[in-house]
Amino acid sequence: MAFRYTRFAWALLMLTALGLELAAVAFQYLLGLDPCVMCVYERLAVIGLIGAGLLGLINPRQSFLRILGYLVWAVSAGWGLALALEHVYLQRNPEAAMGCSFLPEFPDWMPLHEWIPTLFLPTGYCDDIQWQWLSLSMPEWMVVVFGTYLVVLGIVLVTEVRGLRGSAA
Repeated sequence: MAFRYTRFAWALLMLTALGLELAAVAFQYLLGLDPCVMCVYERLAVIGLIGAGLLGLINPRQSFLRILGYLVWAVSAGWGLALALEHVYLQRNPEAAMGCSFLPEFPDWMPLHEWIPTLFLPTGYCDDIQWQWLSLSMPEWMVVVFGTYLVVLGIVLVTEVRGLRGSAA
């Protein structure tokens, strides 16, 4: 059986993203790092990855759920990568960060920063580098993270297409 058809594969996607989300909360509440509006948006992209994992976890052999999981995975990782790249730009160009909103611009029907302020209310500034590891800031690491999710998705999709071709032959 192909790995993409296993619940373990989809649980791995969900659990790695959940680990990132828990790390973000730990950085905020245990280390005292203030998330900016870009961090909040990146958190939402990570939650999308958790959702993609959950979709596949329901029934990875059902094509509709698996394809929907791939779609949510692609949108979440792609959007997250775009956000992280913009965040890196803002950190490297503090004058550009002046245009960074202090409150997230969620739709009126879904004000997450009011409903769940512990996760979605920004308290920091976009150009503030509060943490680095191996000389990379948090947004630079998120570029690596979201890029990795996209590469893994690409590999999974290649195996999916090859699997379809193999079953058609």
